[in-house]
Amino acid sequence: MRISSKGRYGVAAMISMAQNQSKSEYITIISVAEKLGISKIYLEQVFSLLKRAGLVASIKGAQGGYKLAMPMEKITAAQILRAVEVGLFEKTEKSVSESANHIDLTMDSLIWHRLDASILETLEAVTLSDLAKESDKHKKGKDLMFYI
Repeated sequence: MRISSKGRYGVAAMISMAQNQSKSEYITIISVAEKLGISKIYLEQVFSLLKRAGLVASIKGAQGGYKLAMPMEKITAAQILRAVEVGLFEKTEKSVSESANHIDLTMDSLIWHRLDASILETLEAVTLSDLAKESDKHKKGKDLMFYI
C-alpha cells in the first residue's frame, strides 16, 4: 500500500505532538517542522486538513500554535489518514466492461471489499497513544550520553 507524503507527514506530526504536548501548551508548526525535518509550508497544509477534521485545535498569536483536540487515546490512525489522504478510502473503480460485470462483482466481494475492511480494521485499532508509546520505545537509548 502506498501512502502519500501528506499522509505520512500527518501521522508523524500527530505522533510528535502527542509526545511533546502538555495539556495547556500549544505547539507551533515551526517546532514540529524542525523536529521532523519537514517543510513548514507543506506541514501548514497538513495541519489545515487535521484541523478541518477536528483532530487538532489552533490558536493565533504570539503564544499560538496547535494542540490535540481530544485525548490521544481517542484518535486513531484511521482518523488521521482519513483527514489527509483524499483517495485512501475510496471504492475501487470498475475494471472491466458491463458485459463482464460478474468478474468485477467477484473481485469486489473476494478481494477489494476484504482488503478495504482489513486495512480499515487495522488503522482503527491503532491509536495515537499506541503510536506515541511505540515511538518512545524506539527512541530509548538514543538520548543517552556516554562519557569516557
